[in-house]
Amino acid sequence: MAKQTIIIQNETGLHARPAAQFVQLASRFKSEVSILKVKENKRINAKSMMEILAAGISKGTLISIEAGGEDEDEAVASLIKLVGSGFCED
Repeated sequence: MAKQTIIIQNETGLHARPAAQFVQLASRFKSEVSILKVKENKRINAKSMMEILAAGISKGTLISIEAGGEDEDEAVASLIKLVGSGFCED
């Protein structure tokens, strides 16, 4: 299992457009991918738009991106890069 932690930095958090970008990228990987809201210890399916939107992940939220499977390292690295870019909203 690959795992990396990051803080959501974009102003609007994982609202509709960033969530869609996240799901689209996560879905490219064969690995199972999850988001863990660290403070709440809540696990979210990273390939589910509905789960991500329902989780209410806002700016400043500490999340861990976890993946398990044959391309787990690439999945986590790619998703961390996307989150770190602020979803190109700046």
